[in-house]
Amino acid sequence: MDEKLSFACDYEKGAHPNILKRLVETNMMKTTGYGLDEISESARNRIRKACGCDKAAVEFLVGGTQTNAVMIDALLRSYQGVIAAETGHISVHEAGAIEAGGHKVLTLPHRFGKISAEKVAAYLEDFFHDASHEHMVMPGMVYLSQPTEYGTLYTREELVAFRKICDQYNISLYVDGARLAYALSYPENDVTLGMLAEVCDAFYIGGTKCGALFGEAVVVPNPEKIPHLFTIIKQHGALLAKGRLLGIQFDELFRDDLYMKIGKKAVMAAEKLREAMREKGYRLCFESTTNQTFCIMENKDLERLGQKVRYEFWEKYDHDHTVIRLATDWATTESEMSALIGLL
Repeated sequence: MDEKLSFACDYEKGAHPNILKRLVETNMMKTTGYGLDEISESARNRIRKACGCDKAAVEFLVGGTQTNAVMIDALLRSYQGVIAAETGHISVHEAGAIEAGGHKVLTLPHRFGKISAEKVAAYLEDFFHDASHEHMVMPGMVYLSQPTEYGTLYTREELVAFRKICDQYNISLYVDGARLAYALSYPENDVTLGMLAEVCDAFYIGGTKCGALFGEAVVVPNPEKIPHLFTIIKQHGALLAKGRLLGIQFDELFRDDLYMKIGKKAVMAAEKLREAMREKGYRLCFESTTNQTFCIMENKDLERLGQKVRYEFWEKYDHDHTVIRLATDWATTESEMSALIGLL
């Protein structure tokens, strides 16, 4: 077994003990398939309550790439593409899944993972003023992630600005929440689940990276926006027959505020790490929030660190330096943090 400390990503461990306990307790139950069981409906109701949106459609899918591919295809017409940051997950780390589904990713420059409503507005204005725009891929959606790939957050004010632009051009706003627990738990965050339900046409609540074995919960605040979503999921081969396995996990994550509690734990660990790195003289790439920390390290030090710690290469900084990512998660322990800080 690998004895290195691992801070490479936030989905290496299994699942929260409450989830495992519930899976064992319900293992021999016979229930209706495809997420139509009572436990999955209980999970939907817990999520609706947390979002303050009783009418929302809530569906469960297995993973983030699958969820993005299904939802983007469901929201777009065949001739439309999706606007995203050039660093966005659908742009970089989903192996062209969106393009494979027939939709182009239309990328914009970013600042620490974020795009701005102003740049989106300028892009849309230029597109529709082009006399040849009917020959081009039409933007039909804005894709954001909360938090971004750089662990940064959109504010309430920024999301409202995106909503106004999307309404002006009659396009959809979709938010990828793969790490949403860590965004919601950051002390200075001012975006809630209820606020996402107000401004988004659809978003998803990440489970895979936030305490579940696997699974993401899609929320569509106005079900009329995507008629027959269940059938669309089935058409994409994304409907899990044993759907209760997903429902059970979210029923537990949204019981007694567990989703927020485990998110807070990861954020507090990351803040402790960043504080220690500043004290030891390390250069942070920028002021991260949430559970991801980006550090500029000398290449000669990386080999030494790599002997004891697994980290994520992020990007080349210059000839002698590299940006790496260290990620905490819902199950990061005090002993792991102490060992990492001691090695730095």
